[in-house]
Amino acid sequence: MFSTTDTIVAIATPPGHGGIGVIRISGPDALPIARRLMTHQGELSPRHATLTHTCTRTHAIDQVVVTYFPSPHSYTGEDVVELSAHGSPVVLRAIVESAIAQAARLAEPGEFTLRAFLNGRIDLMQAEAVADLIDAVTPLQARAAFDQLEGTLTRAIADIDAALFDLVARLEASVDFPDEGYHFVEPATLARAIDDLLTRTSALLADARRGRLVREGLSIAIVGRPNVGKSSLFNALVGASRAIVTEVPGTTRDLVTEVVDLEGLRATLIDTAGLHETTDRVEAEGVSRSKHAMAVADLVLVVVDEDEPQDVDNKHLVVQNKSDLGRPRRGVRISATTGVGLEDLRRAIVSALDFDPLRDRPEITNTRHIALVARAHDALTRARNAALADGGALSEEFVLADLQDARAAFEEISGRRSPDDLLAHIFTRFCVGK
Repeated sequence: MFSTTDTIVAIATPPGHGGIGVIRISGPDALPIARRLMTHQGELSPRHATLTHTCTRTHAIDQVVVTYFPSPHSYTGEDVVELSAHGSPVVLRAIVESAIAQAARLAEPGEFTLRAFLNGRIDLMQAEAVADLIDAVTPLQARAAFDQLEGTLTRAIADIDAALFDLVARLEASVDFPDEGYHFVEPATLARAIDDLLTRTSALLADARRGRLVREGLSIAIVGRPNVGKSSLFNALVGASRAIVTEVPGTTRDLVTEVVDLEGLRATLIDTAGLHETTDRVEAEGVSRSKHAMAVADLVLVVVDEDEPQDVDNKHLVVQNKSDLGRPRRGVRISATTGVGLEDLRRAIVSALDFDPLRDRPEITNTRHIALVARAHDALTRARNAALADGGALSEEFVLADLQDARAAFEEISGRRSPDDLLAHIFTRFCVGK
């Protein structure tokens, strides 16, 4: 891991040209270093903007606005100085190089947020939410990340862990001081207390499927016989001519993918080769890939232009294309060429996923968090079974061991118990400057 005692500097805004670029300096020497970069000689009032110039030892660099955030009331919990300059990469690099010449160190990816975590400004769930918010490509992803950053999941986990801590403390007293005559409650009462915790973890896990949809998105395979309009539908949903469309059957021979925003969900659309029997080796490979795409996709759109679709299960949504030809149809009726029915199709897809973009706000979206809540849930289940085993005659030590396993999982979620390699994996997701 990185040293946390030195002062770090980095450009905090995205690469490229812009109206404004921000340089962030954090650490014990942030204020002295910033002052040596400025022509302004007066005091920097905390959280007040000061207009000045930055300079090297020989010349001025740019006119900047400087803001000082003293510890602990800053993003990192350390002294932080932010310099807002004109957004030229040349100017921003010159200011960073000047700060490095004054004994600052170039920050590693995610190091500012790591320091915020280590200094107790945020927990690990909130740190991960920062990265998710930066990476968000749909409004739902941004909303879920912001909720997590605001502490929605932190509070849910903390409430469960507090109740679990009380349970563990009382059991430990019973186990550690048996001669004091202190005994815990009856096995059935203990089991009911654990049941309450299981109800809460079950609610989080029930939310996990929707959470994965929001954070990771879904894959949608568009399948059907040759020349039923799969590629036309693909292009219509993408909003651009990504797949070649002709009247010749078998035009699409390989998978074509594109990521779209589908009612706020990140959806990877997959255009596939037409499903049919063929002796052509290239076409056969395309059909094989189509079948694999069907097998692994979260949802399959079966495109037909006949009255009766075939081989449709609950993972498949029937799309009746070419409705502009006027024949009666079943399923979602659309015309990929005119756009009629496309909005109905988008809503039908979201409905098939049992997801309401306006109502559903999943608390838990991160795969790591879901796995650890599942681990805690399993440990609580073992503890409950142990509490009731043999009519409650089983030693309290067995119940205690399982409850401590559950606590360890919750501590790992929040970051109170996190190995360095896990922290390195999480924080290297970030860009330099965040």
